[in-house]
Amino acid sequence: MFRFESFGFLYWIWIVFVFLILIWVLDARARGRIAKTLGARLGPFLTSSLSLSKRRFKWFLQAFVLLGIIFALARPQMGLSKQEVKAQGFELIIAIDVSESMKSEDVKPSRLEQAKKEVERLMDLMPANKVGLIAFAGNASLISPLTNDPNAIKMYVDSLTSDSVSEQGTCFECALRLAKEAFERGGVTQDEFSKSSRVILISSDGEDHEPGALEAAAGLVKQGVRIFTMAYGTEKGGAIPTRDHLGYLKGYKKDQSGQTILTTVQGDELRKIAEAGHGAFFFTSFGGDHLKNLVEEFEKLEKSQFESTVTTNYDEKFQGFLLFAILFGILEIILGERRSRFRFWKGRYETPKG
Repeated sequence: MFRFESFGFLYWIWIVFVFLILIWVLDARARGRIAKTLGARLGPFLTSSLSLSKRRFKWFLQAFVLLGIIFALARPQMGLSKQEVKAQGFELIIAIDVSESMKSEDVKPSRLEQAKKEVERLMDLMPANKVGLIAFAGNASLISPLTNDPNAIKMYVDSLTSDSVSEQGTCFECALRLAKEAFERGGVTQDEFSKSSRVILISSDGEDHEPGALEAAAGLVKQGVRIFTMAYGTEKGGAIPTRDHLGYLKGYKKDQSGQTILTTVQGDELRKIAEAGHGAFFFTSFGGDHLKNLVEEFEKLEKSQFESTVTTNYDEKFQGFLLFAILFGILEIILGERRSRFRFWKGRYETPKG
């Protein structure tokens, strides 16, 4: 079976034809200007050492180089092999706070961006689990149901902004309730024959919390779910920047009296939720071991066998096209445009050259 992994690059083949037409037109115009400036006899005499056939051959070599690069970028593949992959792990719902306060830059580049980077690192450290993603603020939104594709989760995490949820605030209870529904819809059926550890990780600065979170956490514990929390921000706090559509700083968010709002991390509420959820609370710090410690806690959890998936593998064949382009490129550089034999004037006598 032959296929192109990146078929879209093949649409750039038209560039090759445009290139050939363009250089042909430019060459014709140049020869026309030479004939017009130097005359019908002097022009051919001064360009008699130039081989038009070699020049045109070099053009076609350049076109073949472009073709080889385009086909290599399109990633031709041949052959087919299938492999069954069995995953063993636990079910994890990651709830990321995307409220306005998470835009504060008291940690760089911002609380939200740091949380996103650490979740992506977590996916690299623990690739064999089923993971779902929730964004929450004043309400919660399921961004991705449970999946064993860590790259998909990383893509969704990277797209998170403060606009991912319509209502501002910080409703932990909303995130926990939605996580419970996500486990029920996409998790492993829990019975005496099949059981999977279920975990919720909340990444937030803990500000502007609403009531109901502790009760929701206690209810989830009864269903075998453990809750871990991670705090982002500093106790000193920072302002909430406002930026235009190009990302340039316009100013800082202010209250009704015109004073700049300072947001500080509120770890106590996150610690209480973790305690109620029989999990652990972590305070992030630059260069700290909080992520390593979190992974160690996760490693202690009971693992289960997830449904196996079949992956399809193809053999890459782009190397041949790339080699083809390199060889023709080298040949084009080496090949000159002069005739092998031509006659030139030395003094007043015409002398053979070559």
